[in-house]
Amino acid sequence: MIRLLAARLVQIAVTLALLSFAMFLLIGLMPGDPIDLALAGDPRLTAEDAARMRALHGLDQPLATRYLAWSGAVLRGEVGYSRLFAQPVAQIIGPALLSTLVLLGAAVAVSALVGLSLGALAAMRPRFAPFADAVAILGQSAPSFWLGILLIIVFAVTLGWLPAGGSAEEGGLAALPYLVLPVATLALANLAGYARHSAAELTQVLQAPWITAARARGAPEGRILVHHAAPNAAVPVLQVAALDAGSLVGGALITETLFARPGMGKLIYDAVMGNDTNLALVALLLVALVTMLATLAADLAQRALDPRLA
Repeated sequence: MIRLLAARLVQIAVTLALLSFAMFLLIGLMPGDPIDLALAGDPRLTAEDAARMRALHGLDQPLATRYLAWSGAVLRGEVGYSRLFAQPVAQIIGPALLSTLVLLGAAVAVSALVGLSLGALAAMRPRFAPFADAVAILGQSAPSFWLGILLIIVFAVTLGWLPAGGSAEEGGLAALPYLVLPVATLALANLAGYARHSAAELTQVLQAPWITAARARGAPEGRILVHHAAPNAAVPVLQVAALDAGSLVGGALITETLFARPGMGKLIYDAVMGNDTNLALVALLLVALVTMLATLAADLAQRALDPRLA
C-alpha cells in the first residue's frame, strides 16, 4: 500500500508538471494578452507604454522562459496576482474552492445514497428494476439547466420553501437552505451511474455461492446486503464516485451560474475568458489535483475492500 501511494504521488507530481506546461502554452497562445486588453481599454496608452509594460511583466520573453519563471514562483508558494479581480490569486481561489467542495461533497453523497438505494432495490426486487431504470434515465437525460430552473419554479417561486439562489454570508446551518436546490440538481443528474453500476454488481454478487450459503444459514436479507454483498459490489462504484468528484469540481459551471454560487466552475470560465493567466492556471491545476487525489482515494479504498487488488 505504501509503495502504491508513493508511486501514485510521483505520478501526480509529473502529471501536474506536464499539465501546467500544456495549459501555460495554450493560454499563452490565445490571441491578445493583458497588455492588449489594457491598450483597448485606455486609448491614452502608447506603443512605448505597451512595450514597457510587457518588459515589466516579462511578456516580451519566450513562452518557455515565462513558464520556468512562473513555475518557480509557484513552487515557492507565490501564485501571483489576478489581473481580472485585482486581488491575490490565493484570496480568490480559497472561497471558491471551499464553496465548490461543499457543494460537491453534498451532491456526491446524495447521488450515491439515492443511486445505491435504487440499485439495491433493483437487484433484490427485480420487479422494481424498471422503476429504478426510469429514475436513472430521467436524471441522466434531463439537462441540468432545465432541471435547476424547474426546481426553482416549484420550490422557490411557487411554494416559497427555499431560496432561489445565492449563499448565506454567515455560513453554518444558515447555509443549508441555499444548498438544497443546487445539490438536488447535481445529484439527480449524477445518480444514474451509481444506480446502474450498483444494480449490475449487486445482481451478480447476490448470485454468488457464499450468498446462497448465507441464506441457507438463515441470515436476513438486510444483513446479507449490508455485510456480504455491498462490500464486494462497492469496488466499481467507488471509481464512479472519484470520477464524479473530478467532474463536479470544475464542471458545475451551469449549476453554479444558475444558482448564483461563486464556485470553481464560474471562476475558471471568467479567468479564461478574461485572459487572466495566473488565476486560470492555478484554478485548472487545482481541479486536476482534486481529480487525481479523488481517484487515488478511490483506489486505496478499493484495495482496502478487496485485498486481491493489492
